Amino acid sequence: MKENSDKYSSKNFEDIKNIDDYGNEYWFARDLQKVLEYKDWRNFKKVIDKAIISANNSISNKEDWLVEVNKPIKTGKGKEEIIKDYKLSRYICYLIVQNADPSKEVVALGQTYFAIQTRKQEVTEQEYDSLSDDEKRFYQRKLTRYGNYTLQKIASSAGVKNMAEFHNAGYKGLYNGETADDIFKRKELRYREDILDNMNEDELVANLFRINQTKQKLIKDNIKGEKEAKDVHYEVGKKVRCAIADIGGTMPEDMPTPKKSLKELERDKKQLENKAKKLLEEVK
Repeated sequence: MKENSDKYSSKNFEDIKNIDDYGNEYWFARDLQKVLEYKDWRNFKKVIDKAIISANNSISNKEDWLVEVNKPIKTGKGKEEIIKDYKLSRYICYLIVQNADPSKEVVALGQTYFAIQTRKQEVTEQEYDSLSDDEKRFYQRKLTRYGNYTLQKIASSAGVKNMAEFHNAGYKGLYNGETADDIFKRKELRYREDILDNMNEDELVANLFRINQTKQKLIKDNIKGEKEAKDVHYEVGKKVRCAIADIGGTMPEDMPTPKKSLKELERDKKQLENKAKKLLEEVK
């Protein structure tokens, strides 16, 4: 990761990372408070509380979020005092920096750091690079399916009833006005085919970014109301599109549709496995 400045880098967060006996990473809340430059624990505790609310709207394992611990410290008079602290998982750290003061330079860096670390939790960069193009599609499709599931739960809590219109709002922002049905027709898909199963890796990643950012904004801004949630989804999709344009990337609607859908690849794989199994039985 590139350094944001001479003062801040990913090392700020790496230096306070701990590893338990099972190889799991964790951070202490008091250490993170200092790195994120919160002088008052009470103010930082409010950020933690917001992160917990965000976590409650997800389907993550609650037991892994944070563990309360008591830590002995030396006071100015040399006496020992017990203070409350938390052991934080990577996931809750990610939500904490998402809810922290965005004007702080170190917070922006923390958002990038924990976003990358959270992605690495499921597959390392080296492992990902070794995957074939189709395997990368399967992996990104899995993340997208999970992301849509959590986004739908959060949107429902915000008051969304018509999920089709809500999802179309995001597509319209990202695809310059195209709905899911428009994308379906442009890709010339067959009846009941899933548009996400017919996207390449880059198109899936663009949609995953849209999904995750919408989810965070709905939570962070405490959006209520169907129209308000749809407007947020549209605006986030539009901003993701602008970001792609700003870096000279390929617009989602211009990305090539893979020759085979993921469902077709799954069928092909199953057929090969059945043939191999039949051959083995014949040999026996």
